Amino acid sequence: MNAKNLIFSAVALAIITVILTLSSKNVYSPPSIPGSKDLLSKAEVIQLKGAVGPESIAFDPNGEGPYTGVADGRIIRWKGDSQGWVDFAVTSSQRKECVHPFAPHMEHICGRPLGLRFDTRTGDLYIADAYLGLQVVGPSGGLATPLVTEVEGQPLRFTNDVDIDEQEDVIYFTDTSTLFQRRQFIASIVSGDKTGRLMKYDKSTKAVTVLLRGLAFANGVALSNDKSFVLVAETSCCRVVRYWLKGPHAGKHDTFADLPGYPDNIRRNSKGEFWVALHSKRSMLAQLVTSNSWLGRTLLKLPFTFQQLHYLLVGGQPHATAIKLGEDGQVLEVLEDVESKTLKFISEIEEKNGKLWIGSVMVPFLGAHELS
Repeated sequence: MNAKNLIFSAVALAIITVILTLSSKNVYSPPSIPGSKDLLSKAEVIQLKGAVGPESIAFDPNGEGPYTGVADGRIIRWKGDSQGWVDFAVTSSQRKECVHPFAPHMEHICGRPLGLRFDTRTGDLYIADAYLGLQVVGPSGGLATPLVTEVEGQPLRFTNDVDIDEQEDVIYFTDTSTLFQRRQFIASIVSGDKTGRLMKYDKSTKAVTVLLRGLAFANGVALSNDKSFVLVAETSCCRVVRYWLKGPHAGKHDTFADLPGYPDNIRRNSKGEFWVALHSKRSMLAQLVTSNSWLGRTLLKLPFTFQQLHYLLVGGQPHATAIKLGEDGQVLEVLEDVESKTLKFISEIEEKNGKLWIGSVMVPFLGAHELS
């Protein structure tokens, strides 16, 4: 390391040290949200036996489920209290050594299913596997079939979420980064990486079209009820972007909603409203780090562990926050578990049969909250 880099790193470290000493001034504390309801602590917990990280949730066309993907590469299905969780599908045929519930160093071999969506006409389940690309498996489950593993001649590095337009026979999906893989997600955020993409896959022609480039951690995807636009979560920027598919603004994009934290998946309910799960809210310290890419890149050069960098971003009390947005992007409702009594680091909220089904990429259970 040359003298310039040493000085640069020393300054950055000094800034961070000062920040850490100011914890009493709430640099870690996430912002409060006016009108928020502290209700998610009452959620029912459904444990995952021998599994962790139920990131996405889906119900099949018969209303059965939920189905969820877990960290060891399996997609599992809930069969009720009597039978519990059963295996449904896998995204990799190389399963011999995939025996640990959580083994990030094996994810590229075992697969890591993230976003899940059923085609209600065929019963096929479409899967965004972080390492193995866009895949599909039939109603009987088993080994999924790859559909898209590379775009523009380059392998997909971090396939994240998916939604289906059944009328047009196209699938919208995200690639979070062309530089970082899923197990490097903290590095992607703090470095200021903006190589994420929103893409469209045509099921009949098998062609892939890149709709948006330059996204900062492209994440959750959701179509509007009338299919006039598709939303994509831009996690690092704490916002949801709207890409217009129809009408006078077709082909253009704008900001649909600015959020007080890091959005993960987006799911539309039967009314056309959108539930957005926040991995965590953004503290003053996190805003400083993510707003200054030079500081973030310097942090990556310093001897911080993954856990320490993650704590810098989420800090304080990393509690659950679920935000419901209207079709115009206005906040309609905010539900939280402010003291993290039950839920935290949530990744998806699926509204089904009067309940919110809540996933998290970092815990060994699902949450189920009864709506009043």
